[in-house]
Amino acid sequence: MNTKVLTVTVLFAAVLAWGQTDPLGVPGFHHLHLNSTNPEAAIDFYTRQFPSTSKITFAGAPALKSPNNVLVLFTRVNRPPALQPQTAIWHFGWHVTDVRKNMETYKQRPEVKLLPLYPTDQGGFVLVSSDTWPGTGGVLGLTKAQIADAKAKGVQPAGGAGFAYLQGPEGAIIEYQGNMPAERFNHVHMYWEQPFCAQLWYQKHLNASIGGRGAQYTESNCKVPRSPDKTWPALEKDGMYRVPGANVAFGDVTLNSYMNPEDHPLASTRGHLVDHFALGVGNLDAWIAKLRSEGVRFLEQPYKVGDIRAVMIEGPSREAIELVEVK
Repeated sequence: MNTKVLTVTVLFAAVLAWGQTDPLGVPGFHHLHLNSTNPEAAIDFYTRQFPSTSKITFAGAPALKSPNNVLVLFTRVNRPPALQPQTAIWHFGWHVTDVRKNMETYKQRPEVKLLPLYPTDQGGFVLVSSDTWPGTGGVLGLTKAQIADAKAKGVQPAGGAGFAYLQGPEGAIIEYQGNMPAERFNHVHMYWEQPFCAQLWYQKHLNASIGGRGAQYTESNCKVPRSPDKTWPALEKDGMYRVPGANVAFGDVTLNSYMNPEDHPLASTRGHLVDHFALGVGNLDAWIAKLRSEGVRFLEQPYKVGDIRAVMIEGPSREAIELVEVK
């Protein structure tokens, strides 16, 4: 370890020993990084569907910018990026001001494929979640038993705002959700092997904000079995597992999660459609010292992204996380 990093390590340990809060603060969400055979065409697609975004140049390469200063960066690849096996990153999404207006606009655009949401495993579909039975108990879906109960009680769809999906370039799944105050990049939806343990990992190592049900868990009890019941609406006709789920936040971008739906471990995100996401930090050397002292796995040692220093680590379900130094 060089002298500079050693000094930062000693100072960081001293501050924590004095009982003060972590001096490094909470990183901001910097960018989502996609692999693409045609980055320029992909950016054109996103700026058309989400007009608040704009095409910019970052580190000498074309990029997409959301009004909340979140970027989507692209690496050009020679073949379509992998979508399988499943990684920790499921999809990403935007807030929109009027989900139904967006839906009607997208219906008129031949380049947009709207993804069906199945309300049961019996057939039929909707394009907005609010056109089927509302979820209950904080879960965005109902089990078969809950659907039967809703039918028996004559529960009707709420209509109005909801969440919906479209397919983007290279097979990306993009959620658009409204009705929100402004259009912006809003979240990355994760699959984690153990959502509550992952939530604690992000809080411990990256100072993420957490809340809700996750606040009651510790490392001794965070492993929670996956619910045996699938729920609807879902992008798959046979439903999806939504329990357990846990969230963390970096500024105004959240990492939402459900448990790994597969019966085998999640694959690394590297080389897939969504290769990694990045967090902006103010003192990269201090973060490197902290993470090394905590035993976090480093995928790449410090390197340059244009004129910016960065490092790559691995999250709890093999998601690649880049830390970029933002002065």
